[in-house]
Amino acid sequence: MTIKIVLADSHQIVRRGLAQLLAGEPDMHVVGEAEDYRTTLKLIQEFSPQVVIMDISMPDLNGVEATRRILSQYPETKVIGLSMHSDSLFVLNMLNAGASGYLLKDCALEELVKSIRTVVNQKIYLSSNLSNLLVTDLANELPFDDSLD
Repeated sequence: MTIKIVLADSHQIVRRGLAQLLAGEPDMHVVGEAEDYRTTLKLIQEFSPQVVIMDISMPDLNGVEATRRILSQYPETKVIGLSMHSDSLFVLNMLNAGASGYLLKDCALEELVKSIRTVVNQKIYLSSNLSNLLVTDLANELPFDDSLD
């Protein structure tokens, strides 16, 4: 099975670079590139991709709201957030919007490929440094219960 992918990022050089890198994967095919939400939606309607790689900072609609809207219409589509923002609030907002994964833009190609294959198999993917950040942030927010000793 070939995984169809739409790349949604406001920067053309990022989209083109990702498309070139993913072209080397025999089980993946980038079917379209979008610079905004409207174009992303048109590509989803036309190609029915399994995965959308979504930038958080889009010009007409931010990636969180775009993800929410896409998944309300196309719940079978998997969205992976790709961002320079490592703050846990960005990650949690994307996950709450229904994203199946979140990566930082400085990740290696191998991690991007792994995330795509993971979400297609109905699992959530977070890069390890983000997982550690989220767990630490959540642990710091939980009340301490000394009755557990």
